[in-house]
Amino acid sequence: MAGSGRPLSRRSVLAAGTAVAASAATPAAAFARPAALTPQQQAGQRVVFSYSGTTVPQSLLTQISSGQAAGVIFFGDNISSLAQITSAVQQLRQANLSSPSPAPLLLMTDQEGGQVRRLPGAPVQSAKQIGASADPAGAAATAGTGAGNLLRSVGMNVNLAPVLDVYRTAGDFEDQYQRSYSTDPEVVSVCGRSFITAQRATGVAATAKHFPGLGPATATQNTDLRPVTLNTSLSELRHKDEVPYVAALTAGVDLVMVSWAIYSQLDAAHPAGLSPTVVQGELRDRFTFTGVSITDAIGAGALSALGTPAQNAVTAAAAGMDLVLDASGDVSQGQAIVSALASALQNGTLDAAASSAALTRISALRTSLF
Repeated sequence: MAGSGRPLSRRSVLAAGTAVAASAATPAAAFARPAALTPQQQAGQRVVFSYSGTTVPQSLLTQISSGQAAGVIFFGDNISSLAQITSAVQQLRQANLSSPSPAPLLLMTDQEGGQVRRLPGAPVQSAKQIGASADPAGAAATAGTGAGNLLRSVGMNVNLAPVLDVYRTAGDFEDQYQRSYSTDPEVVSVCGRSFITAQRATGVAATAKHFPGLGPATATQNTDLRPVTLNTSLSELRHKDEVPYVAALTAGVDLVMVSWAIYSQLDAAHPAGLSPTVVQGELRDRFTFTGVSITDAIGAGALSALGTPAQNAVTAAAAGMDLVLDASGDVSQGQAIVSALASALQNGTLDAAASSAALTRISALRTSLF
C-alpha cells in the first residue's frame, strides 16, 4: 500500500522477537457460489476489514461468521507479540468455520522488510538494501522465504508485498523508507520476481504494488494524506514503471494493488484504482492479469474529496477492483462499505456479471490458501 489509513503504524519498525510454532491450518472448503449468497454476503466477500488494538472485536467475528467478510488486514497496533497475534488469527479462523463461504479468510499484513514490517522478524533487510546487494536475486529470495515463513507461522496467508515501484531520486516517496529495490526497472524486476517466487513457495500469497507505479512520486506526494497527480509520460510509464509487472505476472503473483494516484497520461480524471481505463484497460487487458486486484486503503486522503469510503468503494468496484481494503481500524466503516456495495448490486449500479467474476477470482485465491 501507499499507506494504511493509519500512517504512524504504517511506518513503524517492530523489534525482532522469537518465532512461534505454526498455527493449525484451516482446511480449504468449497466457496459458496454467488447465487447462493445474499447481496449482503456477496458484497461482504469483497471487503477486507481492520480493527484497532490487540483484542478482536465481537462485531468482526460476527461479520465473518455471517459470511460478510473476505478477510482482515493487521497493523502494528494489532500486534503485541507473535503468540498474541497467533491467538487472534485463530479466533478469526474459528469464526469463519460458521460462514456460508468457509474457504480460508484472506489474512494479510505489510511485511515488506526493513522499516515496513508489522511482525517482528524477517525480512530484516529493506528493499533498497536487497537491490544494492551483491546478489539481488538471492537476497530477494531469502527475504521472500523469510516473510512467508513468518506469516505462515502466525496463521496469515497474504503478504501485501513486494513493492515494485521504481524510485527516481534519493529521499523521494518510495526511497525515504527504502521501500523500492532500485532506480533500475530491471533490478526491480529481478528482485520482485525472486521475492514472489520464494514467498509463494511457502504457501503465502504475494501482492505486487502499487500499479502502475508510485516511483515518480516526490517525498510529499503521499496518497494516504492528499490527492496526488503524476504527469509521467506514457513512454516512461511503459518502459520503466510498468516493466516489473511483467516479471511479477510471469512469477504468478496472486494479487495486484492499484495506486490511488492520478496518472494524467492514462486517465487525468480519476485515481488509478477508480479508473476503468487503468484497472480494465491496463491491468486486465494490456497485462492480461487474471488474479485478484485489491485497492489501497479506501479511506486514503487522496479520495476524501470524492466521497465517503463507502461511496468510493462502489466506484472502485464499478471500475473493476475485486477487493476493497478498509484500513480504518473501525469495523463499522467496513460494514458501511458492505452495505453500500450490496445496495449498488441490488439497484444495478454494479453489474451482476462483473461482480460474479470478481467473486470467482477471490474464491479461487481463497481456496488455494491454507
